[in-house]
Amino acid sequence: MQVRKLGIRPFSAKQRIVLNWWHKNSRFSARDAIICDGAVRSGKTFCMVLSFVIWSFYEFKNSDFALCGKTIRSLRRNMVTPAIPILKSLGFECEEKLSQNILNVRRNGVVNRFYLFGGKDESSAALIQGMTLSGVLFDEVALMPRSFVEQAMARCSVAGSRFWFNCNPEHPEHWFYLEWIKKADDKNALYLHFIMDDNPSLSENVKRRYENLYTGVFYERFVKGRWAAVYGAVYPFMIDEKMYCNVPCDEFSRYAISCDYGTVNPSSFGLWGRHNGVWYRIDEYYFNSRTEGFQKTDEEHYKALCALAGDRNIESVVVDPSAASFIETIRRHGKFRVIPAQNNVVNGIRKVSQMLKDGSVKICKNCRAAKREFAIYRWDNKKGDDSPLKENDHAMDEIRYFVTTIIGGGSRTFALAAERQEENLV
Repeated sequence: MQVRKLGIRPFSAKQRIVLNWWHKNSRFSARDAIICDGAVRSGKTFCMVLSFVIWSFYEFKNSDFALCGKTIRSLRRNMVTPAIPILKSLGFECEEKLSQNILNVRRNGVVNRFYLFGGKDESSAALIQGMTLSGVLFDEVALMPRSFVEQAMARCSVAGSRFWFNCNPEHPEHWFYLEWIKKADDKNALYLHFIMDDNPSLSENVKRRYENLYTGVFYERFVKGRWAAVYGAVYPFMIDEKMYCNVPCDEFSRYAISCDYGTVNPSSFGLWGRHNGVWYRIDEYYFNSRTEGFQKTDEEHYKALCALAGDRNIESVVVDPSAASFIETIRRHGKFRVIPAQNNVVNGIRKVSQMLKDGSVKICKNCRAAKREFAIYRWDNKKGDDSPLKENDHAMDEIRYFVTTIIGGGSRTFALAAERQEENLV
């Protein structure tokens, strides 16, 4: 097979089912949908997008299809970009129109159009209204709102259209698990559960790395591939004193501050320094009005922010996006670049967990408030979704803001912050 020239090993038995389930000679050809869930890096996404495109030419010509992801950016990264060289090696011509979010694929004079959609929130359903589709593929469907998924499915009114789903597991009360995976036979859907061993391209060393990267519920979901409920400590590995370090004596190349702001609730600010590719939380400010017996004003918290920064060159201050008055106070003074934080809680917790485990983020021993919260931060087992308890979470929140916004945002985040700051000063 030509794909071997691109360094891809022969497909596993489960991957071959995904590649051929729709073919007239397959025992699954009468199914209306396919669902693939399971562990990360288990090979389900790659073979699914290849199968989806090949199927579209087997059943249709000059037709419209949809590729849906959490965001268009993640969809391109996870599916479109890896698939294009493989499709070209198989004789397909691919033309990606970035400004229109369309991938045109041609073979033997036949052209099929693949529209790219992001289903990040409830409003996304409006984006796909009015289309007529011959099939739709949902990448990471468990991260999309139900309204978007059902609206996209409703667009598949062409005879012979089918649905394609893949995802990593979430909590066992998730609507997709209850309505599709538990009812796969009722939906006339083929359900395949993937584990890392179903990906022949994954080495044993890489498997061990992923096993060491996750703990607790994330280990159950992303390594074992189980729809597991949250329980216990959010960061159970942080009870180990070895997870904390002394402040490095050398100079830091970059500095940033993260803030969770409260009036009645505590305020927590973290000072971060980057050294040899690692971000260290080197100091903190933590004020609890309940224990102190009085509240501070925005200006008083701003003075504490300045004291924490000292004479360091702070690249950015990332702040709880709901703290509009404090954000405005920082902007008005014009000293710091301020960025409203990204605030996806569970995804942020997962990223913090990964970076603490792989050592790209470290908490210094003098950050006592953060250490205390790490020890007692718990999941809320009374809720059916993934929610941590809204207590002992203020340092936890600002650490999450830092990881998702400063590290996750990268240099473009700093550039945008600078542009906003300049606009505010004009």
